[in-house]
Amino acid sequence: MTEDKTKPDNIDEYIAAFPQNIQERLQAIRAIVREAAPDAEEIIKYQMPTFMLKGNLVHFAAFKNHIGFYPTPTGIEAFQKELSVYKGAKGSIQFPLDQPLPLELIGKIVHFRVAENLEKAAAKSKKKK
Repeated sequence: MTEDKTKPDNIDEYIAAFPQNIQERLQAIRAIVREAAPDAEEIIKYQMPTFMLKGNLVHFAAFKNHIGFYPTPTGIEAFQKELSVYKGAKGSIQFPLDQPLPLELIGKIVHFRVAENLEKAAAKSKKKK
């Protein structure tokens, strides 16, 4: 059985598979997520860069015409007004490649998701006691 190298093992490999201009956008998102969630673990999940902190925090991925950002449905709902200018669905948002990335907004969403995950984890640990 041969190893399928089309699937990246880590976020560096994922980003390296794209053209330079897309790599720069992906690295910018990665940096803002790292800044907002320094304790989050970087993994590949669902074949896309994922940050974990007491569960799924956010995912992101590059597509032909946009960068997909997946902060869960609660992350979308909490910033519905700011995100209304972008295409999206229940748990995802599309940032077009021909527009600047809203890095400040992404940072705010990640901060929200960190607080949400830590709160859920604290509530679970209280129930166990």
